[in-house]
Amino acid sequence: MLSFENDYVEGAHELILQRLAETNLEQLPGYGADSWCERAKEKIREACKCPHADVCFLVGGTQTNMTVIDGMLAPYEGVIAANTGHVSVHEAGAIEYTGHKVLTLPQHEGKIRADELEAYLRTFWEDASHEHMVFPGMVYISHPTEYGTLYTRAELQNLSAICDAHQIPLYLDGARLGYGLMSRQTDVTLPDIADCCHVFYIGGTKVGALCGEAVVFTRRNMPKHFLTTIKQHGALLAKGRLLGIQFDTLFTDGLYQKLGAHAIDMAELLKRGLRECGCTFHLESPTNQQFVLLKDEELERLKKHVACSFWEKPDEDHTIVRFATSWATREADILQLLKLLKEIL
Repeated sequence: MLSFENDYVEGAHELILQRLAETNLEQLPGYGADSWCERAKEKIREACKCPHADVCFLVGGTQTNMTVIDGMLAPYEGVIAANTGHVSVHEAGAIEYTGHKVLTLPQHEGKIRADELEAYLRTFWEDASHEHMVFPGMVYISHPTEYGTLYTRAELQNLSAICDAHQIPLYLDGARLGYGLMSRQTDVTLPDIADCCHVFYIGGTKVGALCGEAVVFTRRNMPKHFLTTIKQHGALLAKGRLLGIQFDTLFTDGLYQKLGAHAIDMAELLKRGLRECGCTFHLESPTNQQFVLLKDEELERLKKHVACSFWEKPDEDHTIVRFATSWATREADILQLLKLLKEIL
């Protein structure tokens, strides 16, 4: 059975497993107060070209989004996101569970537009009864988006300028950031993200780590007692070394970039093959997620051999599915998938 269901079906890169084994018997402080976490933080600051950044390690993506958003918002504030945004659709109401509303904007291939954000904020403040409404206190975006699409540098700069003007933070979910940075069609670098965003996270879970995300506060704006907030949200790992060692490994000798580049290479191979098979793409994704329209009977035959993700039903006879490559995808598996598709379609 082949699996292109997501980009975290495998465990972790062998170098990470090796480093964890090598350091297994070291006796270290807990909760991220160890030397490995400090080394990893310094490497991340260097990669971001943001020497004053505050870096924190959390256990997973949903916990990170919930903790950062809850930690930075006042009780009467909500977070603005695309209506397809992960915090709006696929986090089981985690943001609402903390008492904050997700305020949605229309999505454009997964992205929000600066002009629509500006109009939303202006309309809120011009409403004479806004004291009776949920205040927009943060803007959430993901890069890549849920559709594998990417913001340009100019788009990030425009969103950042609007957030600065309204004195609210721009927060970037980087669960798949490694794949976005290594896309062949991006003009965005890690320092660009650090420059534009008030806070963002570098995803490890989906890019070669067993688990873990690195949150980066770029403007000396980490909330007071944030470690306590992390613990309250169940996102603090007692054996914090596990996260520090993993991120130290990912940011040594360009491993994070190499893993991202491999997934993009495999996605490009997959994309060419899907086109040769005559597949219809739902949209053009420049990253590791590819969305394809299949007839339902074709999908049923494919599911006997391949795991892929259901995405949506555009009509009663078709299904949009997602094929995801990862840091560990093998070329042989892609060729096998394409062979099966040629037989089925």
